[in-house]
Amino acid sequence: MTFTFSHDHVGITVTQEDLDATIAWYSRNLGFTVEQRFEAHGTTFVFLTAGDVKIELLAGASDRGGAPTDNVLTSMVTSRLHHFCLAVADLDAAVSRLLELDVPLIGGPMQIPATGQRIAFVTDNVGTIIELSDPGTWISGRKAQA
Repeated sequence: MTFTFSHDHVGITVTQEDLDATIAWYSRNLGFTVEQRFEAHGTTFVFLTAGDVKIELLAGASDRGGAPTDNVLTSMVTSRLHHFCLAVADLDAAVSRLLELDVPLIGGPMQIPATGQRIAFVTDNVGTIIELSDPGTWISGRKAQA
């Protein structure tokens, strides 16, 4: 049997106390909007979208976990999602805008010759690492959202 996949979303756990601040962070800094918000099984779920990207926030974490990182190259911890990547149409413009919004870089911008990309890294308000990539790694016709 062969599976056919397409990417649907990335899920990020947050505390109930951090939920509204996390929604605001993604809205203000990356232009995401709330697509859906609902309660199920004692947890609040929020789907945020921007272009064809979807992030699911799950407000059921009991604590904030580890401290946010300030250096992407020293942030490797076993058995957890390290980061997710958002392709951007113009890395320099995206980085400039994020710096204007007081979102610090934790890595880059840097050139990755093996993939022909330039990348940079930031963290959200709860420490989730976000890679920004120009161009994205999709060889097909998928395009970054401006």
